[in-house]
Amino acid sequence: MSPSRRTVLATAVGTAATAGVPAPAAGAVEGSPQRSTVDELRAAADYAVEKIASVAPGVRAFPVGTRFEKWVYSQNGDWVGGFWPGTLWMAHLYSGDDGLRTLAIDSARRLAPRQYDTGTHDLGFLFYPSWVTAWRLTGENSWRTGAVRAADSLIQRYNPRGRFLRAWGALNDPANAGRVIIDTMMNLDLLAFAGAQTGDGKYLDIAVQHAITAQRVFVRPDGSTPHVYDFDAATGAPIGPNTVQGYSATSCWARGQAWGIYGFTTMYRRTGDQRFLTTARRLADFATGALGADDVPVWDFRAPQQPHDIKDASAGAIMACGLLDLAAATGRFSYRDVALRLLTALARTCLTRKSSRAEAVLARCTRNRPAEDGIEISLPYADYYFLEGILRVLHPDAIAHAIDLSGPPNPSS
Repeated sequence: MSPSRRTVLATAVGTAATAGVPAPAAGAVEGSPQRSTVDELRAAADYAVEKIASVAPGVRAFPVGTRFEKWVYSQNGDWVGGFWPGTLWMAHLYSGDDGLRTLAIDSARRLAPRQYDTGTHDLGFLFYPSWVTAWRLTGENSWRTGAVRAADSLIQRYNPRGRFLRAWGALNDPANAGRVIIDTMMNLDLLAFAGAQTGDGKYLDIAVQHAITAQRVFVRPDGSTPHVYDFDAATGAPIGPNTVQGYSATSCWARGQAWGIYGFTTMYRRTGDQRFLTTARRLADFATGALGADDVPVWDFRAPQQPHDIKDASAGAIMACGLLDLAAATGRFSYRDVALRLLTALARTCLTRKSSRAEAVLARCTRNRPAEDGIEISLPYADYYFLEGILRVLHPDAIAHAIDLSGPPNPSS
C-alpha cells in the first residue's frame, strides 16, 4: 500500500497503525515479538488489500468459494453474500481507498431482495457485514431500514415452544423444522441491532432466548460443541445432538466452535449477561487447548487424524476475532495472545502469495469435509474475518465504529 493511502487512513480513522497492540517490554529492541507481529500483520493486510483491489473490479456476483484458485459465484449470495461487500469495507477501512468503498456499496445493494427472505437463518451473515456496516460508515438510512427488514424476516423463524431460531428450510417445510445449529449464534447480532434501532424489545428478547437455549444444549462439560442440535418442532422437546459438517455428533467442528466463541461474546456485549461471557470463555478454553503446534485449526478438533488432518483457515480467522473480543471483555491477555498467534500463523502459512492465479487472500480453508465439498480451498468469510481480525489489532477504533464493538450495558444477573 502506498504512503499516500496510509496518510488518508490515519486522517480518516485517527488511530496509529499500532494502536491496541501491546507495547514492547522495557528494554525490548526492534524485532521483538510484539513489533514483529505488528509488521507481519501489516504486511499481510497490505497484500490482502492489493489482492482485493486487483480482483474486485471484475466481480459481478458473490464469491462462495474457489475452484482451481478462481472465485465461483452465486447470483443471490447464498448464505455468504454479505462477506464480499464486507471484505470490501474492511479493505477500505485499512487503505482509505474510496474506490473500494464504492465497490462495497455496489455489491451490498445487490443483496436488497434478500431482506424479505424467510427461508434462511443466515440473514445476520448476509446483512451485518454489508448493510449494517454500510449504515455505520455512510449514515444513509436506507441501509439501516433494510437491515431492520431483514431482522423482521429472521424472527419469523423463531419457535416459541423450543425457544430457538430454526436453521434451515422454508417456514412451511416440515423437514429440518426442529434443527438448530451453532452457527446461528452469529446471526443474533442483527436482532440486537434491530432492537437498538427501533426500540422494540422483541428482537433482543428472541436473540436472548435463542442464546440461552444454545448454551443449554450445545455446550458440553469440557466446553466443546456439536454442529447441530435437534428438537421436536411441534412440542419444543429436545431430541439430541447431531452434525452435518462435523466428523460426528460427538466431535467438535472447528468453525462451529469459532462461531460459538464469537457469538456468545457478542451476546454478552449486547446484554451484559454474565452467563454468555462464561459460556464464551468455556468454548474459548477448549478451542485454545485443542490447537496444534502450527496454530492453524484442523477442520474438526476431534477428527481421528487430528492434529495432522486437513486445515480450515476460516476457523482460525473467526476464532481470532472472537478471542480478541473476549480478551477485551474479560481483560485476559491470554486470549489476545492466542488470537495474535492465530493471525500470525494465517499470515505466514495460508496467504496466497505464491500463486499468480489465486483470487482470494487466504488458502487452506475447508467448507464441508464430510460432503467432500471444498477441501482446502479459499472461502469468502475467511478473507473477511482475517481482515477484521487485523483491523482489531492495528486499527481498533476504526473497526469498532464499523461493526459496533460497544458494550456491554449494565450487567444482568
